[in-house]
Amino acid sequence: MSVSQQRLLIFVGSYAEASDPGVYTYEMDLDAGELRLLDQASGLKNPTFLGIHQDSRKVYAISETTLGGERIGEVVAFDVDAGGKLRELNREVTIRPSSSHIQLDRSGRFAAVSGYHGGNVGLVALQADGTVGKLVDERQHEGQGADPVRQDRPHPHSVTFSPDNRYALVADLGLDRIFVYSFEPESGQLVYRSEASTPPGAGPRHLAFHPNGQWLYSINEVNSSISLFSYDATTGELALQDTVPTLPADYTGENTTAEVAISADGRYLYGSNRGHDSLVQFAIDPESGRLTLVEHVSSEGGHPRHFALTPDGKHLIAANRDNNLLAVFTVDPDSGRLTFTGRTVSVSKPVCVKPVWF
Repeated sequence: MSVSQQRLLIFVGSYAEASDPGVYTYEMDLDAGELRLLDQASGLKNPTFLGIHQDSRKVYAISETTLGGERIGEVVAFDVDAGGKLRELNREVTIRPSSSHIQLDRSGRFAAVSGYHGGNVGLVALQADGTVGKLVDERQHEGQGADPVRQDRPHPHSVTFSPDNRYALVADLGLDRIFVYSFEPESGQLVYRSEASTPPGAGPRHLAFHPNGQWLYSINEVNSSISLFSYDATTGELALQDTVPTLPADYTGENTTAEVAISADGRYLYGSNRGHDSLVQFAIDPESGRLTLVEHVSSEGGHPRHFALTPDGKHLIAANRDNNLLAVFTVDPDSGRLTFTGRTVSVSKPVCVKPVWF
């Protein structure tokens, strides 16, 4: 099926009680920039982050539950039909005490879950029929970072798989480190290889590879910055090159960062600031990968916990958690600049937004 025949679906995860809707499906009208609700699923506690397998039309959501009286994370699998309806397939428990993020490997055979509160990372098998399998591996981090409040212990926040799917890179906010694990699907293991450090007190949260596969960017939550690393695709090793602030020089209020994304042409990088409540745009130097500030624009809401560029690169959708709002922006094809369309959708406590051709 060609892209022109497909629909652009927007999957949204949120903070929610199990009794309330927590995972949503919208369709985006590409001409008008409008979002139309197709379905919503309840029965999950805090399904904040989602993993999407486009080819098999499956959505995987993290959730919280209990086992033997103790908190534990779980992954819930949904099938998505032609009308965007969500049908739960199954669910399996993962890591204790909870998971904060999920990322599918590039083959769609495994999901990596990050345990911000437990300092751990888990690898979960995904079955051929799309159902969730068992937790097959778990890695525990140890230590602390420079900030005595935010970094008193490990806080793995996300996992990103390398472009060739050979490595799993873990951003540990609590340790100011990015851990590089060899991803071995045959044995279902993550094997430690190396690590790299951000500046002390930075707090790496989410990662984004440049399309050239040679540069990795870390958005750092604690000190509101973005770090550039060179990446050796053969060994998986990282080397810190530069770090720049995500905030205007004259801003003195509180802030934490959230998401980072790069345009498909590799010319621009975007990040979100929670507190300043803005989306920041940088130009990427094509020779060095270093960042130059372009501008800040309002996220049109409070606490932009996540955002995403649409696959065609023409829109950006920001999830503003604190005022329950998705805001739609256009992206200028030449300058990369963002313009608010005036289009919004009300969603309770949105955390994650995933646009996918289905």
